[in-house]
Amino acid sequence: MRSRIEDVAAIAGVSIKTVSRVLNNEPNVRVETRDRVLAAVSRLGYKPNLSARSLAGQRSYALALVYNNPSRNYLMEIQNGMLEACHANHYNLILGPVGIGRRTLPDLAALFENSRPDGVVLIPPLTDDAVVLAYLEDNEIPFSSIAPRHPEGRIGVRMDETTAVVELIGHLVAQGHRRIAHIKGPRAHGACQWRLAGYRQALREAGIEYDPALVVNGQFSFESGIDAANALLDLPEPPTAIFAANDDMAAAVFRVAGQRGLRVPRDLSVCGFDDTPIAGHIYPALTTVRQPTDTMGRLATEQLIERIRSPKAGRMVTVDHAVLVRESTHAPRRR
Repeated sequence: MRSRIEDVAAIAGVSIKTVSRVLNNEPNVRVETRDRVLAAVSRLGYKPNLSARSLAGQRSYALALVYNNPSRNYLMEIQNGMLEACHANHYNLILGPVGIGRRTLPDLAALFENSRPDGVVLIPPLTDDAVVLAYLEDNEIPFSSIAPRHPEGRIGVRMDETTAVVELIGHLVAQGHRRIAHIKGPRAHGACQWRLAGYRQALREAGIEYDPALVVNGQFSFESGIDAANALLDLPEPPTAIFAANDDMAAAVFRVAGQRGLRVPRDLSVCGFDDTPIAGHIYPALTTVRQPTDTMGRLATEQLIERIRSPKAGRMVTVDHAVLVRESTHAPRRR
């Protein structure tokens, strides 16, 4: 027979309301009381009934990840972090893909009409989309942002991506590279601007003149990386190193280089950004910036849950990065 919240309360010697507060990780519960309730939950194998909680508290106890990001690896890492936080706080996770342009608002409205999540986590580029932000604010829907361009007054999580790229390009310069190319992300992403700024700053600090011919557009997708890599390697004087603004596009550079008979890193050094699983799966392993994407998903979700529980709670968290030097970068060959 399924255990009830009343059974947990009876064994722990507390009220049903106190059990509910412990299960929702609400503050101002004494440690001893929390331990007794959790011990009773474990003993009975009690699992909260989300439907009953929803009816009682006028909440769905579901959060939505709203996205139109084309990078599957990035999206999966964010999702994994969100699932961890949702599970710990007894929430469900809903995936809310939305279209671009005219489809954005109808898709967003349909998500709330059909699923009614208590709040949403936004990832770039939607984290800066004026239509999305206006809809959420007009409807007083709590939201948390990952990597917003303007973090002031927002809750969520961010990282100093410009500094990370300065360090990454500095590694290539230290190896002796002077002709370093960059594959950008889409213009709507704050990440595109921050990573380009880091690339240009690193060149200035090294005394290397910026060459616009060495900077090409990408869309954070593998397919866009193919086109960008071909454009760079077709140059009369191709680069000795390519920094792609994410790992998916860096993997595409590997493919194009192989098709042209070039070996990484002997003939071409390649580096990326994010340290998604693909960075360690390709050979040679990719030099990249470790952005703790799964941790960012978890932290953004935790800040959102705090905001749902208290309108003034939650903050913008800044996480650290790391430059991971692997086998895909090496001193340039003499030509």
